Amino acid sequence: MAFSFWKIAGGMVALGCTLGASAEGVLTKVAKGGTLVIAHRESAVPFSYVQDGKPVGYAIDLCMRIAEVVRKKTGMKDVAVDFLQVTPATRIDAIRKGQADLECGSTTNNAERRQSVAFTIPHFITGARLLVRRASPVDRLEDLEGRKVVSTKGTTPLKAMQQLIRERHMAVTLLEAPEHGNAVEMVDKGEADAFVMDDVLLFGLAAQRPDPQSLKVVGRFVTTEPLAIMLRKDDPEFKKLVDDEMRRLITSREIYPIYDKWFAQPIAPYNRALNLPVSYLLRDFWKYPTDQVPF
Repeated sequence: MAFSFWKIAGGMVALGCTLGASAEGVLTKVAKGGTLVIAHRESAVPFSYVQDGKPVGYAIDLCMRIAEVVRKKTGMKDVAVDFLQVTPATRIDAIRKGQADLECGSTTNNAERRQSVAFTIPHFITGARLLVRRASPVDRLEDLEGRKVVSTKGTTPLKAMQQLIRERHMAVTLLEAPEHGNAVEMVDKGEADAFVMDDVLLFGLAAQRPDPQSLKVVGRFVTTEPLAIMLRKDDPEFKKLVDDEMRRLITSREIYPIYDKWFAQPIAPYNRALNLPVSYLLRDFWKYPTDQVPF
């Protein structure tokens, strides 16, 4: 397969796409010689991030398995795979508008998003918690009164925090960061007292810091987040192919060594392991893998 790398910045997508191309099914497009476009993230460790100028991660590995199935299905031996870097704020539009065929990162499958895009079977289930400095007195959500909290723009934890502040009349200043890495920097520098985000991402981000022990993850789950690969809503043939391959990876247990590669073994750039085994919740969900989630 051939690869090329595209990036977007400031919420602007530097891709042209016609209405006709957007309406055309992915398998039809590829069978005609078109490329498979995979949207990825810059710092969603260990799901999707950039290392040595290339997208890597757990979700990227899963999407490359899907790319191989697309190759076999279409009979195209040299399917070109293009990578499009997206942010939390731009990822849904990139899929909805047909600028990317798969979004391979740490995106939550929920009812609001399913109105405009589709999801396959979850590859991870997590929940939002708090990342704070090691010496911080913040240990739970209630400790945030009178403090500054940051979350990433376009994410479900940000919306959940906004709702909690309204419902509980909390005296909390909520800040928005463009990417996860920016939010961690704000906590590290004391510009924010806590970063609310999926705990698996917080563990991954903390592990990538020069001094991982300077930060800690605290508090109970603020949300429940089933993370899944995102794809277009109006392409049932492609969705079935993706669902079938995800289900095969899970039921054959081929997904487990892929999971262990990113969550149990040391990963770049600091060669540290997250040491996060498959949770009981995810293991139970994978017994009957489905794209239907109650959120």
